[in-house]
Amino acid sequence: MRTSVFTWILILCLSTISAQSNYHSQHDPEEPKLTNLHFFLHEAPGGSNPTVAMIAQSNITVDVNNSSMPFGTVYAVDDPLRVGPEPNSELIGNAQGLTVIIAGRSTPPSVLLHFDFGFTTGKFNGSSISVLSRNPTTDMERELTVVGGRGKFRMAKGFAHLKVYSANATVIIAELNVTVIHYEGRSEI
Repeated sequence: MRTSVFTWILILCLSTISAQSNYHSQHDPEEPKLTNLHFFLHEAPGGSNPTVAMIAQSNITVDVNNSSMPFGTVYAVDDPLRVGPEPNSELIGNAQGLTVIIAGRSTPPSVLLHFDFGFTTGKFNGSSISVLSRNPTTDMERELTVVGGRGKFRMAKGFAHLKVYSANATVIIAELNVTVIHYEGRSEI
């Protein structure tokens, strides 16, 4: 009898505690936004002021596909983002991140890239979009996956359509059309 009374008292106390708890999630009435962006990435893998630097290379000495980009090489990237393809067009941010060369083991050659498109001017100043995607380098046009963002691009998801605008040994210019669904971050962070 004592055990069953004690059990009932314990059940009532625990249900009262959980009912008064504020640990549950709250609904945010903010609706997601759809944003389309258009800009140009300017990459300088060579020349006097490169924006790409090798930071690690695999110890594999045999390259199965005879690629100019050895399998397992990791590069750090800090490419300017500009309004236009001209080198003197307005700077709006940087694409910073890493690329891992997987060309030596795959056909067609490709890289795995993780970029943070960080914006430094305009409406999206201080915000960024994160891309993590396989990037088949032989395709002139390709689609990259948007996996997140911060600031005005909080919880972003979407895609980036990348088209090679021009390329030579020292400069690669890519046109990007990015479509993201996101929740605009609040300023009271």
